Amino acid sequence: MTTVTYIAHDGTETTVEGVPGASVMETALRNGVPGIVGECGGSMSCATCHVFVSPETAAIAGEMSEIEDEMLDGTAVDREENSRLSCQIKLIDGETYCVTTPSEQV
Repeated sequence: MTTVTYIAHDGTETTVEGVPGASVMETALRNGVPGIVGECGGSMSCATCHVFVSPETAAIAGEMSEIEDEMLDGTAVDREENSRLSCQIKLIDGETYCVTTPSEQV
């Protein structure tokens, strides 16, 4: 089973099952998780799926592309070392993910 825990900026936690191959953003949108907008649908053109990843998630999230790195400079809340676009984190079967959403996306 693959699970994703979303921690809102106020500390509220929502844990959902994810489909391997889907993104952290798609999983949030399919399950009505607040805090991730995903205006562009995952095409990396809006940065409204910005999240802060836990160290454990960072280890399995894959490398950040140059385009993702550039997009993170345009987020509503300042990026941090552990910032990622959740549309770029694909779920792997059997893994557990944990991300925190910023206080705002737009």
